[in-house]
Amino acid sequence: MNIILLVVDTLRYDHVGANGNDWIKTPNFDRLAAKSWVFDRAYCNSFPTIPHRTDVMYGQYANPFHPWKPLAYDIPTLPRTLADAGYATQLIHDTPHLVNGGHGFDSPFACWTFIRGAEVDRAWMTDPEPVMLSNWKFDPVWDFRSRDSFENPAGKLMLSSYARSNRNRRRLEDWNAARLFSTASEFVADNQNRDNFFLWVDCFDPHEPWDVPPEFAKMYVDDPNYDGSIDPRAFCGGGQITPEAGKRLAAWYAGKVSWVDHCFGEMLDKLEETGLMETTALVVTADHGTNVGERNLGFSKSCPVCEQEAHVPMMVYAPGQGNGRCDAVVQPQDIFATVARLAGAELPAAVTQSQDMLELAKGSPSQSKVAVAGEASCNRPFTVFSDEHYLHVSSGGADDVLYRNGELWPIESPDPALVAKLRADGIAEFERRGVAAEFIEWFRMGGERPESWERGVILPGWNRYWENNYQQW
Repeated sequence: MNIILLVVDTLRYDHVGANGNDWIKTPNFDRLAAKSWVFDRAYCNSFPTIPHRTDVMYGQYANPFHPWKPLAYDIPTLPRTLADAGYATQLIHDTPHLVNGGHGFDSPFACWTFIRGAEVDRAWMTDPEPVMLSNWKFDPVWDFRSRDSFENPAGKLMLSSYARSNRNRRRLEDWNAARLFSTASEFVADNQNRDNFFLWVDCFDPHEPWDVPPEFAKMYVDDPNYDGSIDPRAFCGGGQITPEAGKRLAAWYAGKVSWVDHCFGEMLDKLEETGLMETTALVVTADHGTNVGERNLGFSKSCPVCEQEAHVPMMVYAPGQGNGRCDAVVQPQDIFATVARLAGAELPAAVTQSQDMLELAKGSPSQSKVAVAGEASCNRPFTVFSDEHYLHVSSGGADDVLYRNGELWPIESPDPALVAKLRADGIAEFERRGVAAEFIEWFRMGGERPESWERGVILPGWNRYWENNYQQW
């Protein structure tokens, strides 16, 4: 059986029609969901981009979260495990972090293809003049920000790099997501006679910037006079924004979700045209969600993670394996066992806690009663998610914050017994995973963060590439 894994960056669970959203158009994700097992309690674990993909690659829970650093060469990975079972492996991605800066996520694959030009990818250099893309123009909605915020490159070098890399973009097929899925469709056509390929497609959209083709930019903006153009100042600042500008950003994010769905449809169509839907399994998920103006969290990720950031889509389509919805707790590490068993591959000895999601869907009990998610460098360690609530867990417990699922603001006077239970359940989940005793003690008692955590986060002589290279411009 062929296997395709699609990882979509920054896609919220609640922005997919099949998951109950009634205003965002995602017809292609929805038609796949209709024939798949859909997991309603899927959460990220290590956060965000590179830590999540490390979870998937290793199929292991970290101590307690994978930090952001290059992929190790001495740990068995999912594609290498499949290769040992006779699979041909290919990575097709436009997520720049996977290979830029020495991250090494190409190394486990037999072949890999990089679609250039996403945010933070430094693909092209030109004279240092501001670049206005064909769908960009200044809009009075953003006049609360000076044009200098765009035209002066100081502090805006990510956007400058993005604009230069996409300066020749004119047609829909020139956009990153379109090129990504067109390439994936070409791979499907070229390999339609195989029954042993593993294809990992990694889509950086709908990650920021929420720059989206005009017809999709207009899709959810409540202004009949809006022409779908994008003001680049939208991507040039923090601080407070006007309510109208906030609505634009939220609408553009929704439009980018629909745009990714539209592009994904090309690959889905190709699988159906070639007959490969009968011999190919698909796993579709996201690394995390995002904030679109909720509370005071702005329009990006935050830490500690909230429900809208941690709750992700997860669907598994496998011919002959049934379909429906499942409320078992699943996390990224469970992709390893699911894919490996579809391939008939033997799990590495270290992959002991990854769960086969298809077995869970058919009624096998889950090892996990709660999900835990967090970022290795975050001061408040983690969030624990139950079926009705989630808790931001602090070391020592003095700053724990309780939320009800589906609500944006913390519970003002939480039940101490409920807080204590969720806290205990989260720590018990880490103990079950074999997390080192010093971390468990820190969660319980507080104090200074264990030195071994800091050593795990910091890799001597290495920095995330966008933090120290833009000054070369």
